[in-house]
Amino acid sequence: MYDIIIVGGGVIGCSVAKTLSKYDKKIALIEKNYEICQETTKANSAIVHGGYDCKPGTLKAKMNVRGNAMYPELSKELDFTFNKIGSLVLAFSQEEMKTIEELYQRGLANGARDLEIIDAKRVKEIEPKVSDEVVGALYCGSAGVVDPFNLTYAMMENAMDNGVELFTETELIGLEKNSEGILVKTNKGDYQAKYVINAAGLYSDKVANMGGDFDFNIIPTKGVYRLFDKKKGDNLNTVLFQTPTERGKGVLVTATYDGNTMIGPTSDKIGTVEDTTTEAESLAVIDRLGKLSVPSLNPKNTIRVFTGVRAKPDTGDFMIYASKNMEGLVHCGGIESPGLVSAPAIAEYVEEILIDNGMDTKKKSNYNPKRKGIVRISELTNEEKAVKIKENSAYGKIICRCETVSEGEIIEAIRRNAGAKTVDGVKRRVRAGMGRCQGGFCGPRVIEILARELNIDPTEVRKDLSGSKIVERHLKK
Repeated sequence: MYDIIIVGGGVIGCSVAKTLSKYDKKIALIEKNYEICQETTKANSAIVHGGYDCKPGTLKAKMNVRGNAMYPELSKELDFTFNKIGSLVLAFSQEEMKTIEELYQRGLANGARDLEIIDAKRVKEIEPKVSDEVVGALYCGSAGVVDPFNLTYAMMENAMDNGVELFTETELIGLEKNSEGILVKTNKGDYQAKYVINAAGLYSDKVANMGGDFDFNIIPTKGVYRLFDKKKGDNLNTVLFQTPTERGKGVLVTATYDGNTMIGPTSDKIGTVEDTTTEAESLAVIDRLGKLSVPSLNPKNTIRVFTGVRAKPDTGDFMIYASKNMEGLVHCGGIESPGLVSAPAIAEYVEEILIDNGMDTKKKSNYNPKRKGIVRISELTNEEKAVKIKENSAYGKIICRCETVSEGEIIEAIRRNAGAKTVDGVKRRVRAGMGRCQGGFCGPRVIEILARELNIDPTEVRKDLSGSKIVERHLKK
């Protein structure tokens, strides 16, 4: 019997878990994949939007602006990377400058902070690599970029530190109202809960249907990205958007939280949420549009291309509300962009809904809101490295040369609450395999460490999702 069960281990579900963990409640989060952070949260633009783009009066606008204000303090509290580098919406004609003015006024209506319309000279001072064709821009100083992986892990680690239970490889198959609350049916047995939070992302409409609610449908929308080598000189200072048109927002060119440059995404409606294929045609589109903003971009400096699928709702707004047909069920559906920046605000909003629906607010006496991240040996001084290696010699053995990641960091990533179970899980936590060779050197070593720490055979180690085993068999056998 649980007081609250959260369905979905993406950034929304983990944010809700962290926020509710301060209450004296028995809480569990169930996730159908091997780890948390394996779907939309793992493949997105990683941008903390300023809040000027959303239509005034929408939940998107409210959650975006509130979430943006929460990030600076939250990143310190939970020790994840958030760089407030600002953003520019670029205009290349006087006609586009009219749209810039509209965005500025929309931002003011939404309560977005640190907005300014600037001329071409100021644009080039902020970002010298922008095209000389630029006429002006909307500057937003409160925008930035975040490490979406360790943001999500930080939320879940803190939630588990405060008593939340995590069940992975546990897929929801049904919900049933009974006298005790809601019976949560899964592939690993049934759970009982007073409240259920639907944070199932791409499947949130299906979970809503289980509760008798048919207010929205998810239109899975695919976006393709290209990531550049940060050592090849394509690095930027800020986030660059193009002026939106009737055809869409265009393609962004952005600095990432760790210093790479990234372009994308496309926006293609697809028939299945599992379609993460990356087509050459889509890459050609983002290359062409990206060069409109930064002409010097060179696709030859690519280290990775990837595709993410976002949960676009047919309603056009976030669907966060208490079920109309199943008491105790709360939906967080249709969380597309700006969902990442909105996550902590959405968690607050869910908290308010639960309280309005009768949840008592007794808090834990021993609640700890803070979490310490994994030490990155590459960021330490020589003196600090010496101390760390003396404490544990594994920090002196470099496994990933591109990103200077030690065995000690990888072991810690695996052993932590909600720890890594896959090669990509290690990569997202400590960046082993994120560099130029994309795991060509360190991959086999990461597999060895995972097998040893998880006490499994190397043939059982997965790259990421189901069906992604890397090692086929032992040659000597």
